[in-house]
Amino acid sequence: MTDLDPPLPPGELAHRLTQVYDLIGPVYRRAQRLVEQGLAPEGLSVGVRAVLALLHRNGPMTVPQMGRAQAISRQFVQRMVNDAAVRGLVESVPNPAHRRSSLIRLTDEGRRVVTAVLDRENLLLGEVGGDLTDSDLTACLRVLGAMLGALDHVDVS
Repeated sequence: MTDLDPPLPPGELAHRLTQVYDLIGPVYRRAQRLVEQGLAPEGLSVGVRAVLALLHRNGPMTVPQMGRAQAISRQFVQRMVNDAAVRGLVESVPNPAHRRSSLIRLTDEGRRVVTAVLDRENLLLGEVGGDLTDSDLTACLRVLGAMLGALDHVDVS
């Protein structure tokens, strides 16, 4: 933000953020369908893919940590972890910080599968185009982060 670009007054900010929310839903649903199509070779669900990608990015995590990170219920994450475990993609290991909440980590097969999925997705995303700049994406991430932060009080359980 510069002096030439002052913060919007609350009423105008609300209107502009509504425009962003109106785009988020369709973008998310179309991206989800594209992800589902890309998951066909591995036979993964979008939920299992999300768990694998989160573990790939962050390393071993507990189910509650994954739920908080994805703003979804612990119960849903547990079902996705169970599905992934049955397929040998994740495993439960002792958590030195908490006896009752195991850490979930990728297996070698899980690492191979999620890497293949993410590589395919990156190829597709590289074709988005639109002459987007790093500044454009930095601003987008800042706005979406602020919008998400404003909703932190919403219960996802």
